[in-house]
Amino acid sequence: MSEASYPYTAKDGTCQYSSSNNTGVMTTGTHNITADSPSSMKAALENNILSVAIQANQLSFQMYSTGIFTNTNCGTNLDHATNVVGWGTSGGMDYWIMRNSWGSSWGMNGYMELEIVDGVGLCGIQMQPNYPGTN
Repeated sequence: MSEASYPYTAKDGTCQYSSSNNTGVMTTGTHNITADSPSSMKAALENNILSVAIQANQLSFQMYSTGIFTNTNCGTNLDHATNVVGWGTSGGMDYWIMRNSWGSSWGMNGYMELEIVDGVGLCGIQMQPNYPGTN
């Protein structure tokens, strides 16, 4: 299903899904990635976009605009789903490239770079990574 055929419209709390826009692409499950493991996430990103949960209710996260996010105060009470679409390195610092659903006016045209750290990751990004697939 394309983003154009199923745009994000839940700002008012209502999903506008129409089965007539269905592309026929289906999945029967997910593949869970080892939690708290940046190396496992990097390996999975070779062939997949990852679904992740993060804590997004903190002002430090919501006010992000550009650069590599390094704030350790955004928390790990997971309350928002996003995608990790890749990773990069700048100035010796590795970071996740995360696509948010808040539109292109947020962050860097709807994307964010989060520093890769050991453990649960900033905002809990490494706690529940997975991608769709058949079981």
